[in-house]
Amino acid sequence: MRAWAILMMLQGHFVDGLLDNAFRDPANAVYQTWKYFRGITAPVFFTVSGFIFTFLLVRAPRQGIQNPRLRKGLRRGVQLIIIGYLLRTNFLGLMKGSLYPSFFLVDVLHCIGAALLLIIGVYVLSGKWRGWAFPALLLGTALVLFLFEPVYKTWDYSGIPPMLANYFTKANGSVFTIIPWVGYAAIGGFLAMAFRRFRNTPRLYLKSIVLSLLAGVFLLWYSSPFFDWAGKATGWELFPMIVSNNYLFIRLGDVMLVFAAFMLLRKLMEQALFLRIGQNTLSIYVIHFIILYGSFTGMGLYRYFHHSLTPWAAIAGALGFMILCTWLALVYDTREANLRTGLRQGLDTAGGWARQGTRNLRKALQVLWNRLLRLLGWAPR
Repeated sequence: MRAWAILMMLQGHFVDGLLDNAFRDPANAVYQTWKYFRGITAPVFFTVSGFIFTFLLVRAPRQGIQNPRLRKGLRRGVQLIIIGYLLRTNFLGLMKGSLYPSFFLVDVLHCIGAALLLIIGVYVLSGKWRGWAFPALLLGTALVLFLFEPVYKTWDYSGIPPMLANYFTKANGSVFTIIPWVGYAAIGGFLAMAFRRFRNTPRLYLKSIVLSLLAGVFLLWYSSPFFDWAGKATGWELFPMIVSNNYLFIRLGDVMLVFAAFMLLRKLMEQALFLRIGQNTLSIYVIHFIILYGSFTGMGLYRYFHHSLTPWAAIAGALGFMILCTWLALVYDTREANLRTGLRQGLDTAGGWARQGTRNLRKALQVLWNRLLRLLGWAPR
């Protein structure tokens, strides 16, 4: 699922960024279908990321504070946030003494990093209670973020620094925000706990597929009528506000249907290539960001072909873009150990040269100092 999501993200970013506006016709069934499925990508990616991380977290041999996955997760979460900022860094601008406002915008990596830190926080917090507390808090967090999205999206964040505000509002140009998007990761964590809890149940996949289909159908077609009924029954204004833009629960329904589809076709998906792609999503994301958006230099495809391609050119380009980014990431994965060894050796060699150069410089300065003292007649006899 993660491999599928990253590939859909590649083509989605390419087509959305480079397709000419003249061909974005809402009445065109093909374009509307593509646009709808493109909207599924991010919820699936966030949910699967939360699922995988939580499943590995609770599967570790030691639980609680001694869980080795805690330190790895903290490091991973911070790493994703740092990489997110690095990808938005323009070195040419830095050389001119400028840090462009786009550097402070929040994107997928920032939110996933924050989601991992959130899951770790909930895990540690729930450690003092019964085993059901962790999944209950994850599910409760997601429901609060989804249900109250109509409320907090209207809040004014102008009173806090823009770098922090960008995590909560799109007003400055952020693509994603931690509220509500980390809610999908929390849902993924809850599903991982359920899968872990019932892993020995007979016909687990058959039951999981049926439950996922039922949940998906309900969320897609009946969540809005349910909230409409709840609003009339309670008189709470929150429920009509949810119905007016019920994208979070509808997209969650899409996610559940995707889960069902991949569980149904899981034997076909157990190919080594798919698994390798799913294990290298970070590398693929970084490479695609550099090529498409021109990270570090500002010279990417987006700069030269922004909203200029015909549909056929965009389709062909997206396929080529997906293949190129995936191939480069898999090549890097194959040679990562050698690259790291070479880099380490290069750094050690450079460090040796630097240390030897420092020693030589100290000797030369000492010789010059002694000569200067003798010239002034201050040298000791």
